[in-house]
Amino acid sequence: MTDTPQDNPCDTDGTAHAFDLVLERTIAATPDKVFRAYTDPDLLSQWFAPRPWRITDAVIEPRPGGRMSFVMHGPNGERFPNTGVYLEVVPDRLLVSTDAFTPGWKPAGRPFMVARIELEPTSDGQTRLRAIASHWNQATMDQHLTMGFHEGWGQVADQLNELVQSL
Repeated sequence: MTDTPQDNPCDTDGTAHAFDLVLERTIAATPDKVFRAYTDPDLLSQWFAPRPWRITDAVIEPRPGGRMSFVMHGPNGERFPNTGVYLEVVPDRLLVSTDAFTPGWKPAGRPFMVARIELEPTSDGQTRLRAIASHWNQATMDQHLTMGFHEGWGQVADQLNELVQSL
């Protein structure tokens, strides 16, 4: 059997593919407060799941290779562990993480996405939040859409906005 280029997983063209879902919001707090809400496990547990879902067991190690993990619990007893690593961290500006690797840079079973959280200060003391979920292919992006990306990430952004105003 002869492999065709599309069968060879090492045959990549070196370009990024457009399987991104994007959420943009203005958050009524400075970037340092928003960054803190993303990197403090106690704060993250208060807003990172769309209610009535909740987060427990959050571990946040905001450095390249550091762990980002938590368990998401649903209202009907659902339990979804999430584990990944940070790829890039720029305090108060950028967090990039993925579930493609486990701590120690070991490949994870089936990668779903790379999450990129960009924080940009605005002239009026707020933060422009841009959250990008980059997927490996159309199928996983479509799965994320079906799971309710826009609704869920939008609700979470609203909860983040509410929380950071009290910091």
